[in-house]
Amino acid sequence: MKKFTLLFIIPLLFTMASCNHKIKYPVTKKVDTVDNYFGTKVADPYRWLENDTSIATAGWVKEQNQITNKYLSNIPFREKIREKLTKIWNYPKYGVPFREGPWYFYNKNNGLQNQSVLYVRKWLNGNPRVLLDPNTLSTDGTVALAGLSVSHDGKYLAYSIARSGSDWNEIHVMEIETGKLLPDTLRFVKFSGMAWQNDGFYYSRFEEPKPGQELTGENKNHKVFYHVVETPQKSDRLVYENKKFPDRNYGAQTTEDERFLILYETESTTGNALWYQDLTKKQTGFKPLVTGFENDYSVIDNTGGMLFVTTNQKAPKKKLILMDPDRPDPADWKTIIPERDDVLEAADLAGDRIISTYMQKAISKAFVYDMKGKFLYEMELPGLGTLTGISGKPGDKIAFYGYTGFRYPTTIFKYDVANNKSTVYNAAEIEFTPDDYESTQVSYLSKDKTTISMFLVYKKGIKLDGNNPTLLYGYGGFNISMTPSFSISRTIFLANGGVYAVANIRGGGEYGEEWHKAGIKEKKQNVFDDFIAAAEYLISEKYTCPEKLAIMGGSNGGLLVGACMTQRPELFKVAIPQVGVMDMLRYHKFTIGRAWASDFGTSDTKQGFEYLYKYSPLHNLKKGVKYPATLAVTGDHDDRVVPMHTFKFMATLQEDQAGCNPVLVRIETKAGHGGGKPTAKVIDEVTDMWSFVMYNLGMTVK
Repeated sequence: MKKFTLLFIIPLLFTMASCNHKIKYPVTKKVDTVDNYFGTKVADPYRWLENDTSIATAGWVKEQNQITNKYLSNIPFREKIREKLTKIWNYPKYGVPFREGPWYFYNKNNGLQNQSVLYVRKWLNGNPRVLLDPNTLSTDGTVALAGLSVSHDGKYLAYSIARSGSDWNEIHVMEIETGKLLPDTLRFVKFSGMAWQNDGFYYSRFEEPKPGQELTGENKNHKVFYHVVETPQKSDRLVYENKKFPDRNYGAQTTEDERFLILYETESTTGNALWYQDLTKKQTGFKPLVTGFENDYSVIDNTGGMLFVTTNQKAPKKKLILMDPDRPDPADWKTIIPERDDVLEAADLAGDRIISTYMQKAISKAFVYDMKGKFLYEMELPGLGTLTGISGKPGDKIAFYGYTGFRYPTTIFKYDVANNKSTVYNAAEIEFTPDDYESTQVSYLSKDKTTISMFLVYKKGIKLDGNNPTLLYGYGGFNISMTPSFSISRTIFLANGGVYAVANIRGGGEYGEEWHKAGIKEKKQNVFDDFIAAAEYLISEKYTCPEKLAIMGGSNGGLLVGACMTQRPELFKVAIPQVGVMDMLRYHKFTIGRAWASDFGTSDTKQGFEYLYKYSPLHNLKKGVKYPATLAVTGDHDDRVVPMHTFKFMATLQEDQAGCNPVLVRIETKAGHGGGKPTAKVIDEVTDMWSFVMYNLGMTVK
């Protein structure tokens, strides 16, 4: 009896001692701000943190980072993780090659370069040379290549750069043969490609933002311009604007032969209209191909004056059609590849073939058809994974593609189109043994009995004793699919006994547009229910337990983590919301946030307010609740999901937290939503996230 009492008291004393050493968080000042939403008064005491350029906000950021860094520096194996990650990260990484004119282009990172370098070679047997090295554009690697487009004759490269992770881009132009940088500099470009026609290209831009509002002000009045190489931006020709609808966005595309100029019109992230000009005719203005925003349309290319288009119009899992621009009525469309049970992700033209990429239960399949839609054969892919970036051209005998999986490092393949034969072109040579691990796909029932699929990855020989440290990842929105992919940083967690789980929850695109729509607006709670049910499955099947379970997600996935940790705080030990949308009542008032209304709805309507208020992470924190150990991650230059979401959420969480679990915020400087982040910053960030996760799950690092 005495022995039992002693064993009971020791952990109790340890817990009490831990609570006595709770982190002393900064006292965040409050302001008396209250909004009235249809008769409901909602306090917003940390509204001042929305001002990202204020001295007060900068002081708050500095104070928070100091506390977070102090905590992280005391994790005994943090530096061991950093050293290991730096070592295993140091291997060559290649992008999928593509051709324009006589040139083949590809990206390569030697290992620890902050940014990948763009190489070019004349035909496939030419000597490769560096065409553009973004690492020379800044001393700290925070200037990144955001996009590129090569003129169809292979004469010019137009490329956009982003600074410090911002969505704002600058476009520059280079001669490919000589590598000479031309004087072109186009500014205030955002959400734009570069569509070539002759010696110029079409692009989209906004007006110059007001001083101090560069990263938070609303982006309105998107316009399309045409720029002629080696002329000043002020001379660019305005191609399209729509003053009646300042919230709409516009993007331009030209077909391979430069005959058609396609204009995409969007109100949000779902659904688009299509307009066109025949550039071989003296056509003024744009003619409609499809109007309205109920469905998605994407032009692949044209053949004989007809347009190949993928769409989910009356085909939630998508189909490929042939459209006559002179007769664009749906009654006149010709179906080339009809809808099937699997989701059509993309259709690419290579040689005299159509390569169609599908998702079958979130796993890639690829089928080859002739140009009339006759099925020829299935591509042989190397396992259960994800096919990325098919690159080919009509008339070419070869194409390239990338392939990746949970146990399959990203590999580049060369594909013989006519003979349906793939050979490895660039393989990753890394410190990883796939046979040491297992990956599987399971199914479980959500709250409303909907069947959900989930991927699991773990070391062979796992014991289902309910004691395995587990990380559950999810997204659940905007028709984006969570498919198998390799992560070198994840191997740290797996090698030390961790279980990695990815749930294919509603709101994503894994099972088509109906799956997406089942997780939007007033149905958004389905997304959180699916994720919570995934956690409950992992616990009931003895993979883990609440004290060993972490959850992670970014952007809309950060919202997912925020909603689930506030709805079921007892279910999780650790939460990592990355660049999350946390204030659902005001998200649409910043930068491009209004475009997310197709998934979220807004608080501007009574119905929208009511369902958003029920799950908004910021507004569902409660004082006195024991929340999971939380490390929220954001960037000070994030102008997509502005950092005020994380700032306000974490200020409230620190005030409300009742338990001993740490609730910290990591604010990266000169970083944005994630794109273009230099390797050095990525390694620092994943070091801190894995250290926090593994330390709070009670793991040791071997």
